[in-house]
Amino acid sequence: MADQPGIAEQVDVVIAGGGSAGLSLAIALKLGLGPAFSVVVADPMLGVPGDDLRASAIAAAARRLFEAIGVWGEIAENAQPILDMVVTDSRLKDAVRPVFLTFAGEIEPGEAFAHMIENRPLNDALGARARATGVVMRKTKVVTFQIEPDRMIVTTDDGLATAARLLIAADGAHSRIREQAGIATHGWSYGQSAIVTTVAHERDHAGRAEEHFLPSGPFAILPLKGRRSSLVWTERAAEAGRLVALPDAEFHGELERRFGLHLGEIGVVGARRAYPLGLHIARSFVAERLALVGDAAHVIHPIAGQGLNMGLRDVAALAEAIVDAARLGLDTGGADVLDRYQRWRRFDTVSMGIATDGLNRLFSNESDALRVMRDVGLGVVDRLPALKSFFIREAAGVTGDVPKLLRGEAL
Repeated sequence: MADQPGIAEQVDVVIAGGGSAGLSLAIALKLGLGPAFSVVVADPMLGVPGDDLRASAIAAAARRLFEAIGVWGEIAENAQPILDMVVTDSRLKDAVRPVFLTFAGEIEPGEAFAHMIENRPLNDALGARARATGVVMRKTKVVTFQIEPDRMIVTTDDGLATAARLLIAADGAHSRIREQAGIATHGWSYGQSAIVTTVAHERDHAGRAEEHFLPSGPFAILPLKGRRSSLVWTERAAEAGRLVALPDAEFHGELERRFGLHLGEIGVVGARRAYPLGLHIARSFVAERLALVGDAAHVIHPIAGQGLNMGLRDVAALAEAIVDAARLGLDTGGADVLDRYQRWRRFDTVSMGIATDGLNRLFSNESDALRVMRDVGLGVVDRLPALKSFFIREAAGVTGDVPKLLRGEAL
C-alpha cells in the first residue's frame, strides 16, 4: 500500500470494538502472524472500568481458545466450572419443581463442558494480553470508512485516517459500522427482558447450574466463584422493568419466590439491570474488505448460554482464514478470505438462532398441552445417555468443523 497524503498510517487490520470478541481476535492474529502483522483495536472505552454486571458461560471450546491465545492462565482462578446442571419446568405457584433433565458437567475426564466467569475480569485479562502481544490500542471510535481497490481508509473520531487491508466490526449489537455498510439484520424482539444480577447464598452451589423454565421465560442460576451465583431472570419486558425498579425488600421477595431456599438465605450483591432480548442476525457477515464478528453479526436468546461462545467461534474462524491467507502471500482482506469466513460461520449461526428461538417459544408460554409434550421430551432425553452426551458436546462447541483455536491448537 503506497503512502498518500492525508493517510496517517498503514496497517493490516483495524478492529472496531474492544470487547471480548475484538480483543480475542486481535491477540490471535498477532500470535499467528507475529510483529510484522499490524493490528489496531479502536474503542473509546478501552481502559475505562466497565459497568457490565453480567457473567458469561465459557464453553469448553472457548476455554481451549483462551488457552491457545495465552489468556486462560490469567482468568482460570476467577472461573467456576459447571460440574452439573438440572432443568425444571413448572409454574411460579407450584409448590414443587420436578427435575426433568440432568447433565453431568464433563465432556472429557477432568474437562468441564463450561465455566462461568464475570465479564469484567475476563475483559481486563484480554486487554492486558493484547497489549503484551503488540496490539495497538486506541481510545477512539471508528466513524467513517471508504473502500479503495486494495484497502479500506478508516477514519476515527480524533480525525486520524488509517489505511488497512481489512476492517472488522466488533462494535456490538447496534453496530454503526454494519449500518454504514448497508448490511440489514433479520429478526425480532421477544418482548422479554433478562434481569441480570449476582446473588450471594448461605450454602455452596457445588458447581451446579440450574435452569428453571417458567411461563414468563427461563430463570437461570449459574454458579460463580465463592458462594455466589449469576442470575439471568427472563420476564416480559414491562414486568422486568417493574421488578428492577422495586425497593430492595420487595425485589428480594420476588427473587426468593423464584430462587427458593435450597441454597439457604440469599441476598443480591451489586446492582440489577434489565436487558431487552431478541433475535437479530446480519443478512451477510461480510462486505468488501469488511467482516462482522460477535454481536455485530448476531444476537440470540440467552436461553442456551451461547452468546459469548458464538462470538468466539467467529473469532476462531476469521483468525484462521486470515492467517492461512497471509502465510500464502494472499490479500488478507480479499474476497476469498471473507467468503471462507462467511461459509464457516453463517449457517451455524442461523441454526443456533433457530434452535434458541424454538426453545424460547416452546417453554415461555402457559400452554398445558405444550408443557406435557416438552416434559415428556425432557424425560426421554434424560433416560438416553448417548443423546445427553451429544447435547453436551454440542453445547461445549466441540462437534462439527471446529477451527484450530477451538481445539486448543495454535494457528
